[in-house]
Amino acid sequence: MPADTALPVPPDSLLQTDSTATTDTIALSVTKADSVSSKPKNDSAWVISSDIINNPAKLSKLILDQHPYFDFKTKAASPPVSEKRVVEGKELLFYLLVFLLIVFAVLRQLFPKYFSDLFRLFFRTTLKQRQIREQLMQTPLPSLMLNGFFVISAGLYISFLLRHFSVSPVEDFWLMFFYASIGLSVAYFVKFIGLKVSGWLFNMSEAADSYVFIVFIINKMIGILLLPFLVILAFAVGNVYTIGLTLSWCLLGGLLIYRLILSFAAVRNQVRVNLFHFFLYLCAFEIAPLLLVYKGLLLYFGITT
Repeated sequence: MPADTALPVPPDSLLQTDSTATTDTIALSVTKADSVSSKPKNDSAWVISSDIINNPAKLSKLILDQHPYFDFKTKAASPPVSEKRVVEGKELLFYLLVFLLIVFAVLRQLFPKYFSDLFRLFFRTTLKQRQIREQLMQTPLPSLMLNGFFVISAGLYISFLLRHFSVSPVEDFWLMFFYASIGLSVAYFVKFIGLKVSGWLFNMSEAADSYVFIVFIINKMIGILLLPFLVILAFAVGNVYTIGLTLSWCLLGGLLIYRLILSFAAVRNQVRVNLFHFFLYLCAFEIAPLLLVYKGLLLYFGITT
């Protein structure tokens, strides 16, 4: 075996110069000038003269002009234009019904005797109504206001019916309500004038006055009794709406039949008239005005049948 030769021993890596002993770049970087902490020697934008320092308004304007968050020279950014939201609520219906209830309550409190005589006359089974009629005619103000109350209530009810059957000539519900109220006012005004003139021409003024009195008494009751049904038709849905609509038809049908019975009995007591003549009267003063108003509305809106 050859003589032992000394193997070369590699230098120990642990004895090598540690990299941590080298100059630390972080420590060196600290010694460099920090651009953030350094202060420019001279900022020409902030050279302030003495006259500006002594003038607070100019100084404030200079500060705002140089401030990065108050850029008054750039055009303001406008938000994107969104489409107008149309909310089809029932707030107006609610306010109108509340208004009707308040008006009815105020009239009931201001004229208690009138309402007492009105309901007493309505539910009488006999037609000996001269005394009560004279008492009611002594207070024309509540009578006039209840006639207006009937026009609003009945006009609103007709608008609900037209919307229910989808036969409204206009899309706007409130415009339809306006037309219905005006139509009712015109129809009953024409009926009132026609009855007065007919009674004067045929020397039957007393019979005409009795009939007019009965018609407007029933109309006042219709305007009052329609209030709960208007609330149901305005806000109810489903079976409640259907039941309310059906009951309102029954109520109106019963009141109109009751009005015809009272009218025929009152006129028959004063003028000799048979059922045929009374039927002719109904065609002339009850059905014909409604048909004329209906035809006028069709012509006005350009609807052909």
